[in-house]
Formats: sequence, structure tokens, C-alpha cells
Amino acid sequence: MDSAINPRKSEIEQIIKNLKDQLSRLRTGRAHPDLVEGLMVDAYGVKTPLKQLAGISVSDSKTIVIQPWDRNIAVEIEKSIKLSDIGINPVGEGGVIRLNIPSLTGERRKEIVSVLHHKLETARIAVRGMRDEVRKEIMEKEKDGGITEDDKYQDLEELDKMTENYTREIKEIGDAKEEEIMTL
Repeated sequence: MDSAINPRKSEIEQIIKNLKDQLSRLRTGRAHPDLVEGLMVDAYGVKTPLKQLAGISVSDSKTIVIQPWDRNIAVEIEKSIKLSDIGINPVGEGGVIRLNIPSLTGERRKEIVSVLHHKLETARIAVRGMRDEVRKEIMEKEKDGGITEDDKYQDLEELDKMTENYTREIKEIGDAKEEEIMTL
């Protein structure tokens, strides 16, 4: 069983990690550095993540402050923020860029929750797909004589428990994020 399930655990944990990363970028009405850290900026002729070009901090619950390490790229950072899909206009103040996060309307919160549910379902589908692949591997091993029938049933039971645990973790992550989005 180790050869069938254990390698997949790290793949499933990567799915969970990617989900958390995607959800950290969903706007919740509160300022958070993750909202802009991965934003690609055309600096010195190369697309570079914003977090490699500037210090990003939160001055209060509604304001993100970006301090470029080189003031000459502040204009490029502002341009990238305007062109991004985060929907916030940057305010440049002498080399420092401020992003004032507007409050979300009830309708916009519902739209974001809809996107959240889509991302959660995509993660659940990926976990179930991984489960199905491992299940096939276990069945083939038993068919080829690599494991006994008892081992097959034990492996399948452990696989189902593992899948259930990861699915529960995805639900808990989603519930926490939904509560964060819907909190006024």
C-alpha cells in the first residue's frame, strides 16, 4: 500500500496548498498583502512578482502600503495594479503606493462566495480524481498478485478514510473563508 497511497499524499497536500494560495487572493474587504504579492510587474524589461520589488505592508484594515525598493519602478507598479483584476486604484505618494480597499457590497460578497465555491469544488474533484487513480493501482496490484485480497480491502479502506479527511479539510477551509468574506 505504501507504494500506492504515500506518493499521492504529497500530491493531495499540494492541491490543498494551491487552494489556500488561491483563496488568500480572494478579496474579503480587508487589506491583506496576499492580495498583491503575486502581481507581476514589468520591471527592467522582465515580469517580476511585486513582492520581489517592494515592501508590502498593511497600515490599517483598509489600506495596503507598497514601498518600492527602487523609486523608479513605482510607475510600473501602479500600472500593473491598474491593469490587474483586483479592482483597486493605486494612489502614488512620493514613491510610496497606497491601496485603499473599498468595502464590499452584499452583491459583490455573494459573487466572491460563488467563486470560492467553484475553487473548492475544483479542489474536491482533484482529490477524488487522485483517489480513483490510487484505487485502480490497488486493484491492478491485487489482480497481478502483488497484494492479497485482504490487503486490497485494507488499502481501499485507508484510501477512503484519507480522501474523507482531505475533503473535510477542504470544507473547513472553505467555511472559514466564506465566513471571512461575509463578515461586514
